[in-house]
Amino acid sequence: MYIRSTANISPQKTFGKVPFLDEIVIYEGNRLNCVTPDYKEIIDPKLIRRMSRVIKMGVASAMACLQDAGVTNPDAIITGTAYGCLEDTGVFLSKMVERGEELLTPTSFIQSTHNTIGAQVALLLHCNNYNNTFVNGGSSFESSLLDAQMLLQEGEAKNVLVGGIDEITDISHGILSRFGLYKRGATSNTDLYNTNSKGTVAGEGSAFFLLTNEASGNDLAKLDAVATFYKPANYAAVEQQIESFLAAQDLSMYDISLVVAGNNGDAQNDAVYDYLEGSLFNYCNVARYKHLCGEYPTSSAFALWHAAQIVKTNTIPGAEPITPIKKILVYNHYQNNCHSLMLLSAC
Repeated sequence: MYIRSTANISPQKTFGKVPFLDEIVIYEGNRLNCVTPDYKEIIDPKLIRRMSRVIKMGVASAMACLQDAGVTNPDAIITGTAYGCLEDTGVFLSKMVERGEELLTPTSFIQSTHNTIGAQVALLLHCNNYNNTFVNGGSSFESSLLDAQMLLQEGEAKNVLVGGIDEITDISHGILSRFGLYKRGATSNTDLYNTNSKGTVAGEGSAFFLLTNEASGNDLAKLDAVATFYKPANYAAVEQQIESFLAAQDLSMYDISLVVAGNNGDAQNDAVYDYLEGSLFNYCNVARYKHLCGEYPTSSAFALWHAAQIVKTNTIPGAEPITPIKKILVYNHYQNNCHSLMLLSAC
């Protein structure tokens, strides 16, 4: 699959025609919220008032991605999200409690469903083509990519719009904090990997990609393969999965220019990455990305955007220039349950 274009709304300045992460936004605390763009440039102002924050993020990044590719109506729209529209969910549940489950307006409930963003994009485009949303925890975005891959291989579509979206709200942040997911006290995202303590920082984002099965000459990168695996028995099993993944493409780690790894600053979470850096990843450069976007189930969408930009620009933000980057392996796991691999190469 060729990545024709991409658009990304994240806690960094990544949306629109901006330099590739030349200036990192620094956050103090355990929560990274998206930098809000001027939505009026992408969405009709009359519609913006009726959209929640995550819907605006999703619609704006989807529309910008299509505009950049010069595509007015994709053959398929596929989204991946673990949480859906949390803000509307919180509003509806709060009103249920406040009003004793009586006289409830249905608007918040209607807009709280996971497929709201994909449906909203289709409505605005008047697109009656294939539309699907995957809600599969930490593998939601990867499931969307695999679905797109099958559509393209089977000839059912030529242009597929794929996105990964999740948001963090006050309510969800409070609930997840009770489970010990996030660090306590002040933490700088730029110092995330030096803390060596329990917990990470919360994140959110919306990244969309236009995928095709034909090269155009202006593509960002080629997505060679995507794979997921669930709850590996040990670190050796993870190593074996990665080796098998590369072998299926007639590759080994010696062929990989860069690994984009999903370290998130949590000591237990990062143990498998530390193990791999001392063994399998010892042969190549390793870059990290969650200090930029935080941790959330579909952060791998940010990772794919990040990797595609590195391939296209041949630069790694904050690092010295290296030899031409031809192949990138993205490895991420969410809470050590959902593991995923993505392989990109230069066009």
